[in-house]
Amino acid sequence: MSELKARFTIVIPVKEINDYVRETVLYIQALDSRNWELIIVPNNDDLNEWKDDFRISLVPSGRVGPADKRDQAAKIASGSILVFLDDDSYPKSDLLSIAEKYFDDKSISAIGGPAVTPDSDSYWQKVSGAVFLSKLTGGNPERYISLGSTKEIDDWPAVNFMVRKTDFLEVGGFNSPFWPGEDTYFCLKLFKNTKRIVYAPDLIVWHHRRSGILHHSKQVGAYGLHRGYFARRFPDTSFKVKYFIPSGLCGLILLSLISPILSELFRNIVIIGWAIYLFSIALGCFFLAKLASAKIAIGAVPFVIVTHLSYGFNFIRGFTRIRPLVSKLR
Repeated sequence: MSELKARFTIVIPVKEINDYVRETVLYIQALDSRNWELIIVPNNDDLNEWKDDFRISLVPSGRVGPADKRDQAAKIASGSILVFLDDDSYPKSDLLSIAEKYFDDKSISAIGGPAVTPDSDSYWQKVSGAVFLSKLTGGNPERYISLGSTKEIDDWPAVNFMVRKTDFLEVGGFNSPFWPGEDTYFCLKLFKNTKRIVYAPDLIVWHHRRSGILHHSKQVGAYGLHRGYFARRFPDTSFKVKYFIPSGLCGLILLSLISPILSELFRNIVIIGWAIYLFSIALGCFFLAKLASAKIAIGAVPFVIVTHLSYGFNFIRGFTRIRPLVSKLR
């Protein structure tokens, strides 16, 4: 731990030390603010490759989920602000300097910023990330690119999220059985305790994306499953129209399969539905071409459709689930 009390405690949960973590540490050490400590939380007692830097410590947690790892780190953090990053994300050099300006406002409890796909990612990783850059294709583009101005929010992913330690402890930390979704569950607790969460468009980290359509689909499906479950169990922040929309594609496919037995009116409705969907995809990919490139937008077309199918189908599974949802560690 730091010999001086750090204002920021950066927490990175990880299974084991890997090349992404090594990259992240280099960027953290290059931050323009030195008022930080870093707690890396692997499963096992790995070798501390940064033992010469007294600000960096490794705290083994055993085989537990990211929520438990962050909770364990928070208990021993010396900083007044907890900074949550993922093991495959790394910060822009001014991350903490930007954060200080927001936290000067004592009414702000937490802030979240965009997680941008880095230029070093492969073509297919960039395609995976590009899916989320348009509301028509991904839903929340401000999470993936600096967009718009500061605003209050009620949910944010922990890949780039900061919270006052006092408020974190007041609501009981993550204390969550979910993964993914642990960050939504935590933000819900802040929301219910009237803690202000603010979107900070200038608070930037870079976030490596999944490298193929199968990995992309699996990740998106897990998000859909948990969001569907939350929409019914925790509707305060998850029961929103935008989360239900991808499931409409599943309904459209089902109607198409049974269209031969439908009336002419319903068959026409199905045709109109497909026309609207395909137009939305084309328009969304047009925006992707402007934000990324035409080449990436073309590659994103199957990713977009798979995203809607995987998310929509699993959202229905989560929403209709009777038994408690227990996340499985991978």
